[in-house]
Amino acid sequence: MTNSLIVPCAHCASLNRIPADRLRDAPHCGRCKSSALLNAPFDLQQSQFANQIKGNLPLLVDVWASWCGPCRTFAPTFTQAAAELHGRCRLAKLDSEANTQLSAQLGIRSIPSLILFKNGQEVARQSGALPLPQLLAWLKQYSI
Repeated sequence: MTNSLIVPCAHCASLNRIPADRLRDAPHCGRCKSSALLNAPFDLQQSQFANQIKGNLPLLVDVWASWCGPCRTFAPTFTQAAAELHGRCRLAKLDSEANTQLSAQLGIRSIPSLILFKNGQEVARQSGALPLPQLLAWLKQYSI
């Protein structure tokens, strides 16, 4: 019997049961029929936040703003990490200016900020842009 994971859809935030051995096979959402898992960061919105942090697959959130130079510099690294971590961790970008209430709720004091969620709980936080090897090493501490 295959282990299944509960994974929120990157598009509609519906919870999907996906066999663990099929995570890299581009599974589709049962509700919206879009790809449930992306190999690139998706935009996180306040309205979907509660569902997006649920499930068995960790979520790494990059909190950024368009005017932030280090945020813009870090964006390609974050995209590379999403491709490398596909099927092991989901990556999302939270625009702090478009989602001010959620940014305040998360206690964001500086950007870029990275927040790692596992099983609905924040497990780690890192401020500042990291090179890809350092980002992957940081995540490895949390079994990702």
